[in-house]
Amino acid sequence: MDASPAQSLMPTPLRQSEAPLASRRREAGRRASAAGWLRTPAWTDSGWRRAIVRWGGALVAYEPPRGAGASAAALLLLASTCYGVVRGGHFDTIVAQVQDICDTAANSAGFEISEVALAGNRELSRENILTLAGITGRSSLLFLDAAKTRARLLSNPWIADATVLKLYPGRLRIGITERQPFALWQRDGAVSLIAADGTVLERYVPPRFAALPLLVGKGAEHAGEDFLALVKRYPDIARNVEASVLVADRRWNLQLKGGIEVLLPEGEPEHALQTLAELDRGKQILARDIAVVDLRIADRVTVRLSDAASAARDEALKAAADKNKKKSKGGEA
Repeated sequence: MDASPAQSLMPTPLRQSEAPLASRRREAGRRASAAGWLRTPAWTDSGWRRAIVRWGGALVAYEPPRGAGASAAALLLLASTCYGVVRGGHFDTIVAQVQDICDTAANSAGFEISEVALAGNRELSRENILTLAGITGRSSLLFLDAAKTRARLLSNPWIADATVLKLYPGRLRIGITERQPFALWQRDGAVSLIAADGTVLERYVPPRFAALPLLVGKGAEHAGEDFLALVKRYPDIARNVEASVLVADRRWNLQLKGGIEVLLPEGEPEHALQTLAELDRGKQILARDIAVVDLRIADRVTVRLSDAASAARDEALKAAADKNKKKSKGGEA
């Protein structure tokens, strides 16, 4: 007997062996979903094809906003211009032009620098300081960067410290602390003017500083302050010093004005200077015709005669020997 139409549309019941398997699959799916493993559906080849077709169609149907092409062209032109400016070395020029435009607008608004007060400058002139600070007749107080101005001032070796104060609408105060010339420093045949901390102030020696103490050798510019302070404790020696020479960055030699070289030890140079001062007071050793006084050994003083004194001594010894020889011959006769 044939089944009725209603009966033919009913789903086919699962067989007894298939029911537990389907139940286990559903349970595994629920667990995987709860654990976050199945956040997205499993993709098959047909699924990928449908997604590509859908996305591709959306991309083809996409209409860019009005004016997007012009904006992209403008961005490309701007990027090309910036690249050309940087590669061509015109960046500083453009920055200066922009700064001039801003200063002109600020000056028109009443922020022109009408007064610049300087304090503390002795060696540097007012013109030098203003040029170094980058302040011109077109500069405005509104767009003056005090920190950058101070940094420019500190780039000069003469300036140890600086302050920049803006007083609106148009007054500027600049105070500087200058380094003081301390000594002359000779290295590799060149003589420079230095400060006490070793900073080179000038690569040449202005005539008004020619009488400053002379330091010679690598490292002497930094170690010279303490050593010269030590030598000054012995005025009779200090006034005769022509140059202080640092040897191998370890010890000092003194070149005296009379041509005498004094070799000081690496350790306890003050004791050696005291010994030299006592010898000069008692025996006028620095007034004699000698070339070298070696004080490098603590309990010994070695003196070497000058060439002229050595030759005179040799002549005197030879004359004395000849005289003794004649006397001995006369006695034999």
